[in-house]
Order: sequence, then structure tokens, then C-alpha cells
Amino acid sequence: MSDQQLAALLAREAIRDLPLRYCDCVWRDDIDGIVNLFAADGSFIAIFNGQKTDCTGTAALRDFYVGGLAMKPRPYIHNHVFELTGARTASGRCYLDLRIGSNNMEWLGAGFYEDDYVKVGDDWKFQTRRFNALRMDELPPGFTKS
Repeated sequence: MSDQQLAALLAREAIRDLPLRYCDCVWRDDIDGIVNLFAADGSFIAIFNGQKTDCTGTAALRDFYVGGLAMKPRPYIHNHVFELTGARTASGRCYLDLRIGSNNMEWLGAGFYEDDYVKVGDDWKFQTRRFNALRMDELPPGFTKS
């Protein structure tokens, strides 16, 4: 196995782990852990019903997740697919079923994430995480439902 093949395998494993770690942090209300999964200038964008919520940078991400985790979202992701687009970049998507812990784990919604990943130092991070909500029965603070 060449060094390039080994680097690609290690990158794939680290990228595959990002959405899993994200969900684990959400379940544990670990805001610092979530924010640390993003590049310093990383963005989370949520799109629902034509409305877009966008937060970029560590402080904005922290504020967003403090409000969003108050409702106790419990994500279940599936079908993570991605491709390496360069030595330090990748893009992919995964699909989401969402339950709400503050309401007896009732179904909250569904959608999918479109992610751009970037290697920062030795670690892979989210550069951009776009959540496309196909259905949301309740929205976290900061979202607009029209």
C-alpha cells in the first residue's frame, strides 16, 4: 500500500467519524464538543420551507447550539456517503431522522445534511454543514417556520 493510499484510508475513516461524533455530542448536550467539530470559520446552515438560518464562526455556532439543544434533539443519521475532493477537502451527505427528547422522544422531523469537510492540522472538521429540513414539527430558537 502506498503512502497516498494509506492517507486516503485514514482520511476516509476520520471523515466517516465526524457525523457520528456530531450526533453523540448532540445527545450529550456537549456544545464545546460540537463546536470543536467545525473549522474556526466553519458554518452551519439550516434550510426549512424556504427560510435559511446561517451561523458562521465559533461564537455564532456556540450561540446557535446553546439555543438549539434546549429542546433536546435526538438525531439518528443514516447513509453517510462522501468523496475526497483533494488532499485536505471532501464533501458528502447523510440522512437524518430526528426525535425530541423534551417530548417523550416523539418524532420531530427528517432531512439531510450536505457537508463540506476540511483538514485542519491533523484533524478533519466540518467546513460547512447544511441541514435541509424536509419536515420539522417544531423548530429550535432562531429558526423561522412560515
